[in-house]
Amino acid sequence: MRLLTWAIRLILFLFLVALAAKNVEPVTLRFYFDRALQAPLVVMLFAAFALGALFGMAALVRPLLRQRREITLLRKPSLPPDAPPAPSL
Repeated sequence: MRLLTWAIRLILFLFLVALAAKNVEPVTLRFYFDRALQAPLVVMLFAAFALGALFGMAALVRPLLRQRREITLLRKPSLPPDAPPAPSL
């Protein structure tokens, strides 16, 4: 099974390298105020993928921290069953 996984990874990697080699034409990304960025298409695609991954990870930070806080609170030991109840105010 491990060999199959590595074979699939190798095939995917070679496919992506071939795709990158075929997409080296320069493209221009135009911004506002007459700003432009010219780079190979593969660089632009990688940058878009990397930005999407960063935004996705940033979107997961808050729920992850909330879940960790909740897990920590749930793991705290509760009062033993024979302990008197806390006085109410």
